[in-house]
Amino acid sequence: MTAYALIGHMGPADQAPDLAGRWHAQFRIDLLSGNRALGYGMGGVVRSLGRLGVYPSEVGVDVLVLAAMVHAADTRINRVQTSQDAWTRELGICVPVSDPELWAGQRALLEKTLRFLTGDHWTVSFRPRPEGMADFVRRPVAGLQDHGFDGVALFSGGLDSLIGAIDRLEQGSFPLFVSHGGDGAISKPQKDLFVDVAAAYRDGNREPRRLRLGMSFTDKITPGVGREESTRGRSFLFIALAAAAGSGLGRRFSLEVPENGLIALNVPLDSVRLGSLSTRTTHPFYLRRWNELLSHIGIDGVIVNRYWDRTKGEMMERCLNPDLLRELAGASLSCAHPAAGRWVKSAAGRHTHCGHCVPCLIRQAAFDHAWGRGNDPTGYRVDIHQHRLSTRAAEGKQVRAFQYAVARLAGRPDLARVLIHKPGPLLEDITQLDGLAGVYSRGIMEVGQLLCDVETFSPAAEAEMTA
Repeated sequence: MTAYALIGHMGPADQAPDLAGRWHAQFRIDLLSGNRALGYGMGGVVRSLGRLGVYPSEVGVDVLVLAAMVHAADTRINRVQTSQDAWTRELGICVPVSDPELWAGQRALLEKTLRFLTGDHWTVSFRPRPEGMADFVRRPVAGLQDHGFDGVALFSGGLDSLIGAIDRLEQGSFPLFVSHGGDGAISKPQKDLFVDVAAAYRDGNREPRRLRLGMSFTDKITPGVGREESTRGRSFLFIALAAAAGSGLGRRFSLEVPENGLIALNVPLDSVRLGSLSTRTTHPFYLRRWNELLSHIGIDGVIVNRYWDRTKGEMMERCLNPDLLRELAGASLSCAHPAAGRWVKSAAGRHTHCGHCVPCLIRQAAFDHAWGRGNDPTGYRVDIHQHRLSTRAAEGKQVRAFQYAVARLAGRPDLARVLIHKPGPLLEDITQLDGLAGVYSRGIMEVGQLLCDVETFSPAAEAEMTA
């Protein structure tokens, strides 16, 4: 294993020292885009929040800077090139912060959290911001802060986040919605969908508002090292953006993470998926670590997933504005690889969903469960019901894995209480184990109903039979 470190500094005059230890290479990242302005979209976020009457604390800014360093390491250090097993990397980051002593106390917690999230070995350290960089946020006059937001909610543009937004607004809440934008295949549908949600809940001069951060790093920051596409750490940036915004609300807040229970648990579909193919972006253990961090650094918020015990289909069934959901659900984006089909067209236009990745299969199952077969308005590039699917091809791999999981659970329903522990610890959720096992079982069977008429085949097995 080869170890790589990224060292954050602020401006050309900031002489960030090398990290001690065994590092194959150390790269420096200038986190400023100009004189005292944070770069990589962070300065724009602070300015946008100010225009909304939200002024994050300096510790809140630290959270955003920390997340930028995590995102840089996660996306700019290629797994295959830099690890012995083509997956597990050894990564180090050194982050300039407003209160190094406060943050040093969180080092072990952060390293455990990141290890769980990305599957890598992390070394996290902190250093003081350079002189003159003590305050990135212009504070308002006391008593004049009147933003009107009662919380923060993630808005990814997916079906779950759409339902979460509708439900919160139907209940009379007024959260600040937060989005992390990717490329055009994600950011435009995300924007268009939110515009429609906001229009539906406009009340006079008041309408829902959204904060967006688009952040990417070029290969110039890590010369000679390839880009990494797995982005297991993306949710760290997403939640950090929301936490930074929440630190400026001036009140205790909930940070809403709307995710169905099947995806949140993300139990491996088969024995080979525990590592590289099993993400943990909203797993209960991971969200609890975030709540622990927020408490330790003095940000008065708590992360909540109100849908932990519902399948995606159940989320659709119980949406508080079903008419609006029917109008907008087709424009939501669930696919794990939306950009792959940007040049594939049909009579109805571009297909934004592949139709065969794990999120696409769960999405199709949810529409079937909630609205009945044939009522899914989504365009899929592959119709899984029309062809025999090879387990060697991308179109059949996830389908076959779900078929295996469905058969396993159908034969041994009691396995649900065992399997839910595979992705990560649930000791802190001991009182919710029945609910977690239940949502896992119902979610798998929801997908099982979708796949009951789908045929997969193994080319190797068929060749052997005909030999």
